[in-house]
Amino acid sequence: MAAPLPLVSLIARGLEPYGADLFIGGAAAARDLDLLRRHGISTVVNCAVNVDVNYVAAPAQDGGDGESSGLCRAGLAPFRVYKLGLVDGDNPAGMMLGGYCILRGAIHQTMPEKESYPRQVNGNVLVHCREGRSRSVALAALYLHLRDPARFPELEDAIAVVREKRGLPPEEWFEAPNPQLIDAAAEAARAIRSLRDLGILAA
Repeated sequence: MAAPLPLVSLIARGLEPYGADLFIGGAAAARDLDLLRRHGISTVVNCAVNVDVNYVAAPAQDGGDGESSGLCRAGLAPFRVYKLGLVDGDNPAGMMLGGYCILRGAIHQTMPEKESYPRQVNGNVLVHCREGRSRSVALAALYLHLRDPARFPELEDAIAVVREKRGLPPEEWFEAPNPQLIDAAAEAARAIRSLRDLGILAA
């Protein structure tokens, strides 16, 4: 049985452009609103296809109550939420690249100053999957590798640091993250560098 991990783990501090701290956690952390608030988390990136969290706290005028209408609730959540549906194994080509773009966008995005965008604070960011052992570790490591190649010249350098900061026991490293996710992250890194060279993606 896998060793228990902290609910959330601090992975990186002061990410540009807003000085966000990056955390990894599992579904238990993603569901704990008080925990997220205590860590100053304003943005949640859910990278798991099989974990969905209903954050809707203030249904929109036409959002329904999700009970009597037969429609799901829609409306405002206490955090900005981004979703990527990775499986803990083999994913279609390009999904990890898409995950990088989603995570980078979540960290860099500025909200328009409109009434319909009330969550203006650019706080800290949580990346989560079911347990915070594999999918979220691979995605966070990919982001750090591409963000800071001087510190993480190889993807494995970033994975090693994320494993340590997440508290993954060494006996789990052969499967955490899943080797197929590591391969997908390496492929995404190569593609992203090529797209940057062509001026299609920003550094």
